[in-house]
Amino acid sequence: MTSGYVLDLDGTVYRGEELIPGADEAIAALRTRGRKLLFVSNKPLCSRRDYAQKLTRLGIPTAEEDVINSSLVLARHLAREAPGARVFAIGEPPLLDELARAGLRLTEDPSQVEYVIAAFDRTFDYRKLEVAFQALRRGARFYATNPDRTCPVEDGEIPDAAAVIAALEATTGRRVEDVFGKPSRHMVGFALASLGLPPDRCAMVGDRGETDVRMAKENGLVAILTLTGVTRRGDLGALAVQPDHVIESLAELPELDQKLNEGGGR
Repeated sequence: MTSGYVLDLDGTVYRGEELIPGADEAIAALRTRGRKLLFVSNKPLCSRRDYAQKLTRLGIPTAEEDVINSSLVLARHLAREAPGARVFAIGEPPLLDELARAGLRLTEDPSQVEYVIAAFDRTFDYRKLEVAFQALRRGARFYATNPDRTCPVEDGEIPDAAAVIAALEATTGRRVEDVFGKPSRHMVGFALASLGLPPDRCAMVGDRGETDVRMAKENGLVAILTLTGVTRRGDLGALAVQPDHVIESLAELPELDQKLNEGGGR
């Protein structure tokens, strides 16, 4: 039985500021059936409140606690691993705010930095690269919010966190030590704890094979790939990890949910 759904946002529920047609009705139908829903995003450009407000504005009433993103997962982990650690993050204000709320100390002094965080950052410049470079050369730990190469937008895709990670790896010779967004164990653990369900009663719905599908398959969730984002039907054969189900869009999810809960299998 599938009682909970972990739903990706960009490319799954919406693209940029445009709702995927039928996504609002599909989510309303699942809620009416009593399914638990959690929205997840690798993108650290918005706060959970921002995501909840956006979903509500697009016709999907959502509370802040029903959203998690890579910023939150990373900040909570660091707060447990190294309370009050000095951090330099290549990222935008929502990520910096999340780190600060977790009690971490933000600094741009390479000699003081204990952790360098690489993230999706549309303001990435040479100054940020140099601070991170010097800190990593001095032995700082190297973490990243998410591994995505691109982010889907209304008219295509734009470079994501992988570009920042690659720049630091290429210049320092260091490899990123841990990543906290999908498909990491950190993200799936946080999601399942939030839903209060075991993995075999949950499904992950997303548009990327290397993150959404992989996270589901490696952790015992049903893997559902939607074709409204990065992955197209012609790409399916090349996916390293195959989904359990493929849908054209989120509009088809209520029908699939019915099959899953009528003994139709994974």
